[in-house]
Amino acid sequence: MGGLDRLGTKLQRNGKKTAGSAKGEGRKRVHRPPQADISPWTEALFAAEILLLHATPTYYGFGVPRGDDSAVVIIPGFLGTDLYLMELHAWLGRIGYRPYFSGIGINAECPNLLIQRHLSETIDRARRETGRRIHLIGHSLGGVIARSVAGQRPRDIASVITLASPIRGTVTSRTVFHATEAIRHRILQEHGQGVLPDCYTGRCTCNFLDSLKRDVPHSMVETAIYTRDDGIVDWRYCMTRNPEVDFEVPGTHIGMAFNPSAYSIVAERLAMAQSQHRV
Repeated sequence: MGGLDRLGTKLQRNGKKTAGSAKGEGRKRVHRPPQADISPWTEALFAAEILLLHATPTYYGFGVPRGDDSAVVIIPGFLGTDLYLMELHAWLGRIGYRPYFSGIGINAECPNLLIQRHLSETIDRARRETGRRIHLIGHSLGGVIARSVAGQRPRDIASVITLASPIRGTVTSRTVFHATEAIRHRILQEHGQGVLPDCYTGRCTCNFLDSLKRDVPHSMVETAIYTRDDGIVDWRYCMTRNPEVDFEVPGTHIGMAFNPSAYSIVAERLAMAQSQHRV
């Protein structure tokens, strides 16, 4: 009897385990995008890039091509606002362009809604006030948004420049992943059926991601500036894989908005675009 009791107890345990496994299999699997083994601590060095920028002739407009008063709309990165792009805004004005802040507020919203409700209005105003095609410069997620707008409005955009922007997919650190998940849940709670269920993921089927997949027309000058020392996203996803378009610079992800090497490339590429789109 004791042996039968032990056997019965064992069968009961196995049954509970099997039931638990079946229950687990019935749960919906949570899709998690790839996460890179990236250390964000190196990003603290961005402060040195600001100091270095102020010590270079490029910052004061020396040794770089002059602008033609055409409009340049600048777009901030994830969780950022136009405020931290003030250095870039002022510099663009010094070298002869007419800079415009994006007007999107905090970049912590469905990109499709940011474009529809804010950025498109800024682009329309810049286009109207200058009477020319405009240039887009975006930092990090702002560059992904800029690249999407370029796909949506090829007749209005003369050039698009991305600064440390993962335009070919999002592979980031765990810290950033958790932050994006928090933003995603807030978006779904706030907008409900006003956004798609996969909003803020690479699986979304909105116009934002659809436009991002389109090729940039030959009439538009495209530039992707990246750094191998990126502590936020995998730098390989910030390239187009076209050596005539991709430019590597030393520095950090955050510091790309203040990077003197990046500024020099921006000036050269804007000059190239303006020579192709003279009215």
